[in-house]
Amino acid sequence: MWLWDTQEVALFFSITLYVCHLAGAISIRSPQQSLTRPVQQDVLFSVDISCVGIPTVQWTFMSGRVSRDIGAWQPGGFTNVSEDYMDRILTYTNGSMGLSDLRIQDTGFYVITVTELSGSSKDAGFVLNVEEVLYEDLQYLAVFAVVLASLAGFLMVSMWLMDKAYSQINAWRQRRQMPVNDVTELQPL
Repeated sequence: MWLWDTQEVALFFSITLYVCHLAGAISIRSPQQSLTRPVQQDVLFSVDISCVGIPTVQWTFMSGRVSRDIGAWQPGGFTNVSEDYMDRILTYTNGSMGLSDLRIQDTGFYVITVTELSGSSKDAGFVLNVEEVLYEDLQYLAVFAVVLASLAGFLMVSMWLMDKAYSQINAWRQRRQMPVNDVTELQPL
């Protein structure tokens, strides 16, 4: 005596496979989800997506109160990139996105949303921190220090020369004011 007949078992397996299909249909893998890059460099948000059929990949930027769509595309198909990012985005068929010429304002959260034709979707997030390049500031500081040192050296040499000229002029004035006596009187002791 069987507790279940073959139709019930087939229905159970069908429902189980369908639920497993929905639960694991979309996979987003990424080796690194927190990135730090300097200003004016490039960054690659590397992902590897897998799903049933051809997905739509959408990237969104979020920072504070700002939320902007970066772009959406289908691997091997259309690419729709917003005007703000038009010249700075590279899209890849595996869902990855490259962003070039980084700015401080690019610091924030980047969300990838992968949507299947059936409508199911999955999100993954990245944190990007864009840092200012300090060595450029140090170059300006070094140049400023060299200019100040040169100016200080010039002023010290000028002061030394003025002091020498002043001493020469004073000596010349004192010689000019001395009485001129051609006759020297000697007195007996």
